[in-house]
Amino acid sequence: MRILGLDPSLSSTGWGVIEANGNRLQYIADGFIPTDAKMPIEERLDIIFRTLCEVIATYQPTEAAIEKTFLNKNPESSLKLSMARGVVILAAGYNHIPLYEFEPNKVKKALVGVGHAEKSQVETMIKILLPGCAPKNNDSSDALAMAITRSHYRTAER
Repeated sequence: MRILGLDPSLSSTGWGVIEANGNRLQYIADGFIPTDAKMPIEERLDIIFRTLCEVIATYQPTEAAIEKTFLNKNPESSLKLSMARGVVILAAGYNHIPLYEFEPNKVKKALVGVGHAEKSQVETMIKILLPGCAPKNNDSSDALAMAITRSHYRTAER
């Protein structure tokens, strides 16, 4: 089972791919899709969509995972995040990949064992669970955490 984790953002959408075979996880790849804040929003969203479709074509995931939406204090930030999130969801749907959503606390619990873990604890566990993995940045690290979470919950569903 190949799982694509996604961390949408208008400035830098993270992605990470893992292979899950039962309880065994293997790191495949990770990266991020940066966009220039000076570009028109429709061009930025197009870059995210097209690049993510290329990632999907390259790594052929069978499932994808994304974090459930939370509201920022700044409405404009929430709106921009929602637009990027919509494009990421569209890319999964366009490529016929089932998408699973997880609350932030479930991600932390799946990786660290507690729902209110620090970001540094999550990053440490990613490196332990995926030997040889050195995430490109925080966005790709968060995306890998999403993929790992999906693999844990997938195993629990059996």
